[in-house]
Amino acid sequence: MTGVIEPKENGPLLVKNVQSLTNSKGADILPDKEVIALCRCGKSNNKPFCDGTHSKIGFSSATDNPKAGKWQDYVGEHITIHDNRRLCAHAGKCTNGLPGVWGMGGEPWIDPDGADVEAIIAVIEQCPSGALSYSIEGKQADAKAPTDGVFVSMDGPYHVSGAITLNDPSRDADDVPSRYALCRCGASKNKPFCDGSHWEIKFEDDNN
Repeated sequence: MTGVIEPKENGPLLVKNVQSLTNSKGADILPDKEVIALCRCGKSNNKPFCDGTHSKIGFSSATDNPKAGKWQDYVGEHITIHDNRRLCAHAGKCTNGLPGVWGMGGEPWIDPDGADVEAIIAVIEQCPSGALSYSIEGKQADAKAPTDGVFVSMDGPYHVSGAITLNDPSRDADDVPSRYALCRCGASKNKPFCDGSHWEIKFEDDNN
């Protein structure tokens, strides 16, 4: 069965039928339950699982933008890079990996001719949020997702990969690729997606 993640209003992420739930320490933490609830207020004492703290602190799942954003195309001689800023979790894989292609502060900020195609593809495939994709000769490349699972990143978001549907009525089906990052610190302004706010609030989770 296809995995499903349903963000509950002002509450946790309800997760069904995922193949794996792992954390940055390499532990398999998937409970033997049909449905699991993952914390997204950032305050649970049993992270990454919800313990009801969201109700006590008045957590709000409201977002400043009900859409995941629009894709922009950067057309090069041999490759076209597609970018969606609203999905970006600011993990830095692109800007750190190939600053000659992804150059912060420049306009346009992406140069699809700034490196070899193979190197560009390798960086895009490391993007944990799915904010980057590419096309060659007009054909969109299939996103690579080796497993249908959720990864609890170190002091950061949930990295979701594979055939896991995000069941959120505020989102269009085309918004979400086969890799996306969901906020678990509670501070994102683009919930349920991560927007990098965990860096600003210095979110920590020593257990995961």
